[in-house]
Amino acid sequence: MVQIDITYEGGLRTRAVHQPSSANCVTDAPVDNHGKGESFSPTDLVATALGSCMLTIMGIVADRHDWDLSGASVQVQKAMSKEGPRRIEELSVHIRIAGDFEPAARKALEAAALGCPVHATLGDRVRMPVHFDWVG
Repeated sequence: MVQIDITYEGGLRTRAVHQPSSANCVTDAPVDNHGKGESFSPTDLVATALGSCMLTIMGIVADRHDWDLSGASVQVQKAMSKEGPRRIEELSVHIRIAGDFEPAARKALEAAALGCPVHATLGDRVRMPVHFDWVG
């Protein structure tokens, strides 16, 4: 279990501290929801978690097979609902991987990305189209 302590700093800003490492992260409400948009919003962190998790799980598989995944990148575009309760409606994911990967390696890396814990957690609640761009 990991503990994260979060403190409200006022002005719609929070500070989260990751207890195992003491790393911290500031969130700010987005401009379209009464905030200043000066940092990641909480829902931005969900989008960030998805992309980071996908790359991390791909990295674990790549390391296991001694494949070089250096320079791989993810772009996540977040869309919020326009009606009803405010929530993330879609996280559109574009993964770019450079290198000469055999079809079996590509299949394994794509399955790893789609099997990441954040993707599994969001499940059917959020649309998550994923596009893989193999360059090389």
